[in-house]
Amino acid sequence: MQNYVFVIDTNKQPLNPIPPKKARRLLNKGKAAVFRMYPFTIILKTAIRQSRRCANNNPTISPSQIKIDPGSKVTGFALVQNNQVIWGMELEHRGGLIKKKLESRGAVRRGRRNRNTRYRKPRFLNRKRPEGWLPPSLEHRILTIQTWVKRLIKFCPVNEIWVERVKFDTQKMQNPEISGIQYQQGELAGYEVREYLLEKWGRECTYCGKQSVPLQIEHIHPRSLGGSDRVSNLCLACEKCNQRKGNKPIEDFLKKKPSLLQKIKSKAKQPLKDATAVNATRNKLVKVLQLIKVVVTGTGAQTKYNRTRLELPKQHWIDAACVGDIETLVLRTSQPLLVTCKGQGGRQKAALNKYGYPIRHNPLKPIKGWVTGDIAKHQKLGIGKVTPRSKGSFGFTPLGIKGYKSCKPQDISAVHRKDGYTYSFC
Repeated sequence: MQNYVFVIDTNKQPLNPIPPKKARRLLNKGKAAVFRMYPFTIILKTAIRQSRRCANNNPTISPSQIKIDPGSKVTGFALVQNNQVIWGMELEHRGGLIKKKLESRGAVRRGRRNRNTRYRKPRFLNRKRPEGWLPPSLEHRILTIQTWVKRLIKFCPVNEIWVERVKFDTQKMQNPEISGIQYQQGELAGYEVREYLLEKWGRECTYCGKQSVPLQIEHIHPRSLGGSDRVSNLCLACEKCNQRKGNKPIEDFLKKKPSLLQKIKSKAKQPLKDATAVNATRNKLVKVLQLIKVVVTGTGAQTKYNRTRLELPKQHWIDAACVGDIETLVLRTSQPLLVTCKGQGGRQKAALNKYGYPIRHNPLKPIKGWVTGDIAKHQKLGIGKVTPRSKGSFGFTPLGIKGYKSCKPQDISAVHRKDGYTYSFC
């Protein structure tokens, strides 16, 4: 079962979403045209008259609820109308990539300052941050959710927004039996970091078991791959093992020693990065959505209870549909839209090689009306993504096929213009 199709009339007034079969019939009869591919929307060629008794709302329109399950990496969306899930979507965030790019930019600037190349002074510590400030990697999650809520309201009559306002107790996630004063006494209470690690790992190398040798503090999950400095991500290693491991993930380094890998993982605790990201954005997300529509909040326990009671599978968009107080739920779709945040591209004037040196100029965009990421239809190759080139011919990658082919600009027609996201189906 596919997602329902959004419908707007000739005045761009949102109407009730309809099944794909009915939308196909309207398109074949010439009563409607395709308005947008993602999410798929059709526009009627006539206006829908409103009742005189109800000047603001059409009595035939049944309002829907947008239900949202915010997550650190993936956020689930669902449209529910009369206890029926008619549309689903999963939105993949790019917060991790934003953080990585900010760290890369900071490293470049720090290097220029250390080399005394007359680079500007650091200013991040002498600027007052506004109230409610969040790091760009977290602010991105709120902005993308806000963008998609506003987009859905344009194409579907919505009266409420339901959000799962989950709160993680990060200390209880580490120690389920924590209580009272233990919340004020952290893992390192009464210890220095090195002394704590020596006692925790038995004063021996975590990887080879050597004792009575100089031990170095080692990151289990490498810093270069997103690991933190939390004490649960630290262990002790001799110099030889530390050099051999380098920045490899521990799963690759110990793939021939599964028992040792399991032992280390059981001693180290689960990372709390995702839970912290959700905790940091939960309140601001609700405040932002309250400026758009009426917001109803639910808890994570309530969502899980609804999903298990209705015997539904664990998926982000289904979790979103189970948010709040519900009695019954009928899934009218099983093929949700999968949306991945890709950003709007860079503004660099020159293309760089792997060493960071400029090798050529980047052409001005758009090129002949096209930009990288546009989705087009080729006369022979079908639908695919366009990579414009200033030399004349374009690169064309048909959907579902690896590699690209060359094509002429006059052989393709636009299907969906780049908007910072890529689209597929779960």
